[in-house]
Amino acid sequence: MGSAPASDAPSDVYLRPTVKTAAKLLVVGHFAVGKTTFVGALSEIRPLRTEEVMTQAGALVDDLAGTRDKTTTTVALDFGRLTLSDHLVLYLFGTPGQQRFTQLWQDMTRGALGALVLADTRRLDQSFDVMGVLEELELPYAVAVNHFDGAPLHELDEVREALDLLPETPLVRCDARDAESSTRALIALVEYLIGRTGSSELEHA
Repeated sequence: MGSAPASDAPSDVYLRPTVKTAAKLLVVGHFAVGKTTFVGALSEIRPLRTEEVMTQAGALVDDLAGTRDKTTTTVALDFGRLTLSDHLVLYLFGTPGQQRFTQLWQDMTRGALGALVLADTRRLDQSFDVMGVLEELELPYAVAVNHFDGAPLHELDEVREALDLLPETPLVRCDARDAESSTRALIALVEYLIGRTGSSELEHA
């Protein structure tokens, strides 16, 4: 067996003994929008990934437009952890993007406080199904427009109108490859949740 002894494990693998509150957040969005990259950029531990190599069979059911360099896809979930303070830790669950996995990530919403929806300006229409599921489940969410090289850059007001977002729904930009940018997007979601009834655990942690 290749397991390392506990004494050799990185110190950040284990939670701080002072942590009293754990919050579950989802990172959702359509296929190839950057969820795996986002979770990986923020996680303080090596993220759990369930990626498989894409095949020609998958091309028959997945929209590969604008994703010519993508060779793998998430088939179950991405999982990461981010400690915000001595008392609060966030667990990040990235969901599969293909419609055939919708039931799977619907199940993952159980116990989640909210979701961050990643969007791509080249394929904004594909965000509607994702947001529709969240609204049906009454799970609050924020939207982050992920940066892709060569993608059209629109004003956020234009994106808000195109996505038909409520005025109170947070809408920000981010680059899922960059930890600082991704952190700002996550903060927008957390601040939104704090302002809503039932999210006081984040405020007082």
